[in-house]
Amino acid sequence: MAKGSNQKLKMLYLMKIFMEETDDDHALTMPELIGKLNAYGVNADRKTIYMDLEELRHFGVDIISEQQGRKWYYYVGARDFELPELKLLVDSVQSAKFMTDKKSNELIGKIESLASRHEAKKLQRQVFITGRVKTMNESIYYNVDKLHEAIGTNSQIRFKYFKWNVDKEMELRRDGAWYQTSPWGLMWDDENYYLVAFSSEDGKIKHYRVDKMLNISTVDERREGQEEFRKFNLPHYTRTLFGMFGGEEKKVTIEGVNDMVSVMIDRFGKDIIIAPVDEDHFEITVNVAVSPLFYGWIMGLGDGVKITAPEDVVEEMRQEVRRLAEQYL
Repeated sequence: MAKGSNQKLKMLYLMKIFMEETDDDHALTMPELIGKLNAYGVNADRKTIYMDLEELRHFGVDIISEQQGRKWYYYVGARDFELPELKLLVDSVQSAKFMTDKKSNELIGKIESLASRHEAKKLQRQVFITGRVKTMNESIYYNVDKLHEAIGTNSQIRFKYFKWNVDKEMELRRDGAWYQTSPWGLMWDDENYYLVAFSSEDGKIKHYRVDKMLNISTVDERREGQEEFRKFNLPHYTRTLFGMFGGEEKKVTIEGVNDMVSVMIDRFGKDIIIAPVDEDHFEITVNVAVSPLFYGWIMGLGDGVKITAPEDVVEEMRQEVRRLAEQYL
C-alpha cells in the first residue's frame, strides 16, 4: 500500500477523528474511519487500524467497539469531562460578569473542543442566555493571572483603580495615584471577581473589583499582613457584606415570617441559629456589615421581614425609610 503524505501523523489523526467525530451517540464504521484518514492524507487498512485501536486503548483512550447487525461501530466512551460538566463550565463562563463577551466566547470555544462536534452543538445552545451586562475591561483576563503570580511569589502589587463616570468614561480614583497592597486571595462573589488584600496604609484587609484594576505590576517587596490574613475568615467575610459594600460589622437580629427561613439560609448559610418567636415567626442573629445595600435588601423582602435589634440599626433603618419616602414625595 502506498503511503500517504501524512503517514507519520497517522495515530494523531486517528485520535483527532475519534475525539471530534464520535461519542456515545455517534460512532464510525471501519470504512468510515479509513475514509476520514484518507481525507487527511493517511492511507490505512483494516489490519493496521485494529492494531492502532489497541495502541490507543493502551494509551488510555476509551475506544468502544460494538456490533450492530453485521457491522462494527467504533467510538470514544469516557472522556476527561462529561457533557453535563462541560455545560456547567459553559454556563459559569457565560454568566460571569467579570469577563467580557469576547473573552467569554473565546473560552467557551475552547471548552467546546473538549467534546465531540455533535455534543459541542448542545453546548452552543447553552450560550444563548446572554444579553446580560458584562464587564467592559478586556484586561481582567490577564489581571487574574498577574494576581496569582504575585500571590505565588509572595510579592506586593501596585495598580490604578477606576470608576465609570456619567460620560461612560474611566475615571481614576485618588486622582490617578497608585494603590499598593499585599494580595492574599481572590474570590468570586455576586458574579464579580474580587482581590482580597492587606492594605498597609489602613492596616486592614480590603477588597477590590479586579475588572476595575489597571496597570497591575508586582513590587519588589514581600507581602505584609500575614497574621491578619491567617485570622481572616473568607466565607464569614462574604456573608456579612451586601453587594460587597463594606460597613461597620454588627450583630443584627432579624425577625421574619416562617416562609422567609429559606431566604435567610440562602444568604447566611445553614449554620445560623433559627429561634421561634411564635407559631408564625422566627428570628436570627447574624453578623452584618451594615450599609445602605443591607437596608435595601431588607426592604426588598417586603413586610415579612424586619430588623429588631440593635436599636441603633433599627433607627438607621427608620431614617432610611423616611429618606426614601421623602425622595418620592
